[in-house]
Amino acid sequence: MNTKNKYLSVFQWFIYLLANSIALPIVIGNVFQLSVAEISDLMQRTFFIVGLSSFIQGKFGHKYPIVDGPAGSWVSIFVIFASIGTQQGLTLEETLRTLEWGLIVAGLLLLLLGITKWVQHFLFLFSPIVTGTFLFILATQLSAVFLKGMVLKDSDTGHIDVVSFILAIFTFFFIILLSSKAKGWLKNYAILLGILAGWVVFLISGKGNQSVSILSTDIIKLPEIFPWGLPIITGSVLVTAILFTFLLISNTFAAITAAEEEIPNNKGQFRDRLNLGTCIGGVSHLFSAVFSTIAVVPLPATSGFVRLTKQYRIIPFLFACGIMVMISLFPSVVGLLASLPLPVASAALLATLIEMFGIAIRSLTKQPLNDRNITIIGTALLFGIGIMFVPDDIFNGLPYSIQHIGKNGLLIGTLLAILFEQLWKPNN
Repeated sequence: MNTKNKYLSVFQWFIYLLANSIALPIVIGNVFQLSVAEISDLMQRTFFIVGLSSFIQGKFGHKYPIVDGPAGSWVSIFVIFASIGTQQGLTLEETLRTLEWGLIVAGLLLLLLGITKWVQHFLFLFSPIVTGTFLFILATQLSAVFLKGMVLKDSDTGHIDVVSFILAIFTFFFIILLSSKAKGWLKNYAILLGILAGWVVFLISGKGNQSVSILSTDIIKLPEIFPWGLPIITGSVLVTAILFTFLLISNTFAAITAAEEEIPNNKGQFRDRLNLGTCIGGVSHLFSAVFSTIAVVPLPATSGFVRLTKQYRIIPFLFACGIMVMISLFPSVVGLLASLPLPVASAALLATLIEMFGIAIRSLTKQPLNDRNITIIGTALLFGIGIMFVPDDIFNGLPYSIQHIGKNGLLIGTLLAILFEQLWKPNN
């Protein structure tokens, strides 16, 4: 790879890291009614954790070029707790502090499972049907998040900003066109070119200042420790975090499996990669708690990016992660990068979900689609996806720990797939 291509590869990975880091902090900030300054600080801390965690995983963990990004699965937990916390008499700030405790519990469990290699004893749970179900529901859940990110409201009318939405659609189809029809470097850098094109068009149309800007006047600013306050320990969060740890294992398993499917000539040391990836995942969760951010996890959708761009090498990825960490310390630079329009970032990420759906479907069809397998897949998907459309207040009156679980379609669907797979053995 020549020097020019190396720089482009690093830049494209950096833009992808950035695109994955912008949307969800804004979503969480709005859910918890954070001020503009608090959302700005959250975004800066998110950049720091995303870069640091991705680097550690790539260098010492699973050692694949897989982005560690804010977890869509954890976002659902944050949103659920925001509504249930008020029922428990907690302020939104106190709810965030209980979630810090949940991140610590999950982090310690992942660290323990990784260090002791006990995670290997759970491998039998993650059959192709379970992995495919998890990826399918996760892609469905993320598609809703990214589609919402593509839709902005006009500040004057309060209705949809049609121009911004059309430009986001343009970005989406421009990336699809390049990735499917272009050749050579145009195809390999489809994500980068699509984001840059969308950003430029937004600026030309006067729609380029929709994102949060960093308000700090400091030249260099280190991430603050526990800015939401010290963790608050509650029993309901403990139960949720323990159950959710199995989902996090499934996430790591799916991300590594998807990477092995897309990256040629890999060594295939799956168990070692899973042990180390789980261990570093625990460390990342502890970092996320200490610096008060959404937990970051290996993103299975990265395999879609790799498939679109053919970016298999680890060195450009690690350089991009290091750059992400460095720029997070400079508020003015973060402010400039945070001006990337949310609809553009969301459209680019939505494009990568196509490949994620493909991996999910291939995983689901690795085994014959007989009555047993169709029933398991159908049941898990119907409940996992269907529960996303059930009104939140339908669970009111149930114990809070049940509400936390019952409102999470990804958790319900994955657990159902695991349960059916273990209880309903195939006929030999």
